[in-house]
Amino acid sequence: MNILILGATGRVGSQIVTYALHDRHHVTVLVRTPEKIQINSENLTIVQGNVLNKNDIVRAMDGIDVVISALNTDGTTTLSESMPLIIKAMENEGIQRIITIGTAGILQSRITPKILRYQSSESKRKSTRAAEEHHKVYDILKQSSLDWTIVCPTYLPDGEREGKYRIERNFLPEGGMEITVPDTAEFTYRQIESNDHVQSRVGIAY
Repeated sequence: MNILILGATGRVGSQIVTYALHDRHHVTVLVRTPEKIQINSENLTIVQGNVLNKNDIVRAMDGIDVVISALNTDGTTTLSESMPLIIKAMENEGIQRIITIGTAGILQSRITPKILRYQSSESKRKSTRAAEEHHKVYDILKQSSLDWTIVCPTYLPDGEREGKYRIERNFLPEGGMEITVPDTAEFTYRQIESNDHVQSRVGIAY
């Protein structure tokens, strides 16, 4: 497959790049700083640019089959500002499948299922700013015609790949406290060949 990975220099994104190249897919990354990509592979195309620049996104989308976004909030509105540009470029290119990394905060609350975790007493985080940004992206994707999946990890230490974890549609697995970066990246990457979670959020935890 031809896979576009956004956020490829981040903790999860860089692992997804590694998994995809290992399976001999062709990977395109759109990055502001190409020097941060420390991988040499004939299957890797590095496009220098910014996800907030419509023309950069359009260039990166050429010939792509599936998009994976591991962009994080970084204290900005990049996520919610870039998603409409990404969706438009995908629609223009006829690309249907997008998998993004969200946060467990935008899953439904078990205590009060009508609201999201970050809006309820279930979330222990003081700041809701990152969750609010992910919530905007969730709303934008819901209004699109794309086959989207949002992978929603809880606390995300670096750690090792265990290869065993629990997932649940729209909720965090009960009692789930953490999930490592490699396991989150692996599950996210595996969604390129799965339609099990199209147009849904997926909670992931041990």
